[in-house]
Amino acid sequence: MQAMLEAVLEGARDPELAEVEVVTRAALGAGPADVLAADGVLLGTPANIGWMSGALKHFFDVVYYPVLTEMAGTPYGLYVHGGDDTTGAVRSVERIATGLSWRPVAAPVSVTGTPGRAELAALRELGATVAATLLAD
Repeated sequence: MQAMLEAVLEGARDPELAEVEVVTRAALGAGPADVLAADGVLLGTPANIGWMSGALKHFFDVVYYPVLTEMAGTPYGLYVHGGDDTTGAVRSVERIATGLSWRPVAAPVSVTGTPGRAELAALRELGATVAATLLAD
C-alpha cells in the first residue's frame, strides 16, 4: 500500500499540476472538515476479507451525512490492493461513493500481489488524472 500511495502522490504532484494542493490524511484521522475543504478525493484501501478496510469504512461512517449534500459531484479516484482479489473492496467503495453522489474520474486501479512497473504507472496516472480534473473543473 505504501508503494501504491507514493505512486499516486507522484502523479498528483506532477510539476505540470503544481496549482493543485495535495493533502494526505489517514482514513482514521480524516473527518468531515477535511472532505469539505477538498475539491477532490483519492481513496486507497487494502481489500480485507473481500471488502474495503475497516479504517476506510470508518472514514465513510464519520463523513457520510455531514458531507452528503455539500459534496455531491466531488471527483474521486480509487486504488485497491489485494492478495488475490479486489472485486468486493472496489464494489463496496463504489457503492458508498455513489450514495454520496461522488463522480469517478478514472477507473479504479486494482493491484493483486506486489505492484510492478505497469501497476505503478497506472497509479501515477490515476493521481495525475484526479489532479488534472480539479484544474479543469
